[in-house]
This record gives sequence, structure tokens and C-alpha cells, in this order.
Amino acid sequence: MPHLIDNSSDTVCSLPECIEALASLGFDPRDPASTLEAAKWLRRLTNNRTFLADRLIDRLAGRSENEIVSGFGPQAIVLSPLRGGMFLRANIWPSESDLLFRTSGAKAFVYGIPHDHNFSFLTSGYFGPGYCSDYYEYAYEQVTGYAGEPAPLRFVERSALHEGKLLLYRAHRDVHSQLPAESLSVSLNVMHVDPAQCWHDQYGFDLERREVTRVLSPNATEAFLRVAVGLGSDEALDYAERVGDAHPSERLRLASFEARAARLGGGMETDDLWRSGEMSGSRMVAAVAKVRRAALDG
Repeated sequence: MPHLIDNSSDTVCSLPECIEALASLGFDPRDPASTLEAAKWLRRLTNNRTFLADRLIDRLAGRSENEIVSGFGPQAIVLSPLRGGMFLRANIWPSESDLLFRTSGAKAFVYGIPHDHNFSFLTSGYFGPGYCSDYYEYAYEQVTGYAGEPAPLRFVERSALHEGKLLLYRAHRDVHSQLPAESLSVSLNVMHVDPAQCWHDQYGFDLERREVTRVLSPNATEAFLRVAVGLGSDEALDYAERVGDAHPSERLRLASFEARAARLGGGMETDDLWRSGEMSGSRMVAAVAKVRRAALDG
């Protein structure tokens, strides 16, 4: 499960102080010393019991300047710009009795969707009893990422992110299935951002079957490739073939085959394409190609 960090300090800092300290630090979750230093500042901010309410009131009253645009869902409040490979955010976790939950549904808050992360982050319980999680661990390098692939998940425990609890979620290792908080809760996060992050996939899992269900992380390159192939220029098709043959991202190689297969629409040419996928040297492409060829035969 995520690494529990023991820090009982009662020191308090302001949001600007925390932002400056973390930006100067350059939080690196692979470095234990850097992680402990970042956790120290997150703990200090967690001890500040008024900063978030003040910030929300300023926003509601229209007094906020230089608002930071959030790339996340309606539950996420981005608290700092990206600096030093990190940014701060707050997350709202409603209970099943809250209007926010009843109108938006569980999936809007990723409740009941087992997943890992393709980034590491520190988190603390800031307000309320916190969401609960069933925690698992797995070996990312043993998984290719296609739907239905067996995943070596090992159950660890169920626990809640209560006020003051500090955790390090480790990229590609910690898996959790979140359950609604007993009452409205808030967590704070120090998010680590790696430029290569978009090439490392985040997965959803079926816990009963111990299988990968799908890739959850977006990738603009994949979307652009599919659109370009769908529009049908010769240059796009040539590029897609090169991607399918040798791109370092297996997910992008699969997208290349799927985009070209969609253009062909079926028949012998499609079967030939997927047959070449079976011999592509990519575990992901080969596994999907086998299923697609069987479906064509059916």
C-alpha cells in the first residue's frame, strides 16, 4: 500500500510558504530525503486549518486573482502552478449522503474504480474522516496493459485517509479501490510531474478477476494518430505503419493497428493486418491481434 510517513509536527505554514519551499526543493519521490522534506511541508500546510476555507471564500466572492486553471474534475482545487516538477492541489471527497455525490454519482469521484497511478504523489487527510481504500500492490513491469490481461494484484489492507495521515502513493505500484467517505472530507496533495509521464500508462483493474480492464491515462498523441489515419492521407498511413512497427510505446503501436483496421473495415486485408500484429514483437499488440482475428473468423 502507499508508504505511511510518520510526522507528528504541529508547526504551521502558509500556502505561499509551502509553495515556495516545495518549488525550491524540487520534490523527487524516488529520493527518500526529498520525500521526507516535502512531507514535512505538506504536514505544516495540513496544520493550517484556515487557509483552504479562506481561499474558497475568496474565489466565491470573486476576490481571487491569477486563478490557476485546473486540468482535473470538479472535485479538484489546484493550489499552485507547476514549479520544480510539482504542484499542490486539494481534493473534495463527498459522502453518499452529500448532494454532490447524489447529483454526480460515484464515478465522478473515482469511487469503486480500482486503479494505479502513472505518477507519484504525497497526500494528507486535511478535513473529515477521509475516503477509505482497499489497497493492493503489483509489479508494473509484469503487465503489458491490454484489456483482460492477468494482473498480479496482492491485497494489503483497507484503511481511511483520516485527518493528519500522510501517505506517499508510488507510481505503478500502489493500487486502490476508493470507497465514499463517511462524511464530507478533503485531502491535500503534492503532485510530482515527470515529462515522460504520458508514456507510462495508468490502468483500471477488475479485482475479482485480477485483470486489467483498460488504460485510464489520456494520451494526445494517440488521439492525433487515430484522427490522422481516419482522415486517410498517404503520409498519415505511412507514419502509422512506422509507429506500429517500432514505436517504444506499446499502447501507441496498438493504436496504430486499431486505426488502420478501422479504415479497412473487415475482410482479408484486416485479417492480414492483425496477423502482422501477432508477429509484431509487441506483447500488447499480439494479444489484442489474436482476439481480433478470432472475432473476424467468428
